[in-house]
Amino acid sequence: MSQAGGDYWARPRHPWSCVLFVVPLLAIYEVGLHFLGPLPVSTLRNGADVWLRSGLVSAGISPAYGAPVLLVLILLAWTLFYREPRPDDPISVWIGMTVESVVLAGVLYGASQGLWPFLDSLSGALEGRNATVPALSFASEGRVPDPRVASLVRYLGAGIYEETLFRLLLLSVLLAAFNLGELPRRWGLVLAALASALFFAGAHNLGPNGETFQGSLFLFRTLAGLYFAWVYCVRGFGIAVGAHAGYDALCMLISLPAAS
Repeated sequence: MSQAGGDYWARPRHPWSCVLFVVPLLAIYEVGLHFLGPLPVSTLRNGADVWLRSGLVSAGISPAYGAPVLLVLILLAWTLFYREPRPDDPISVWIGMTVESVVLAGVLYGASQGLWPFLDSLSGALEGRNATVPALSFASEGRVPDPRVASLVRYLGAGIYEETLFRLLLLSVLLAAFNLGELPRRWGLVLAALASALFFAGAHNLGPNGETFQGSLFLFRTLAGLYFAWVYCVRGFGIAVGAHAGYDALCMLISLPAAS
């Protein structure tokens, strides 16, 4: 059935639906960072965002505007090369994608409640065990007028830029390479998803602001990366972004009573 028809389940995977869903989140993230102060906005950006901007600086492109503009151009180019017509009723599709993102974020949060103690114990004795389920992105640094708002904005950026890097780009490139190597598609999907998940988990330990390696966190983020790879392949890039950001936001919001 055509993606422009009445089949809702196909329409969120269309690049145009992803553009309409992700671009408003990107705008909230980019504008929100500039109103948080007094910290430099770079201290509130996630690793994937920082890496992208560092690369743009090396190429002589403004880090302030180059990253979001580049992301929008990638998404728009994706729509141009996609052969299916644009889906109709974009508002209902956007609402459906929002609901799906919340539900899938909740599913991961619920699963993580059971997985985290097991992974924590599996990784061996850790210093200062964390009794709460961890968010997937780096924690905010320093002091800001409202750390909760800062974290929510930051988690939007984590969902957008990490899913762009590890799913939209890395997973897709690996899958294309495996297809060129004539690997059976099922095995190509499995290997591409696993590789992107491992890179996603390991990336949190890289760079000067990287976290100290903990086996439990690495295992958890690898499984979460596999989950987002599944969401990306089955429900599309936009919902993967929403589920990722939504999961991190749930971790913060649900833990607020215990933290206050």
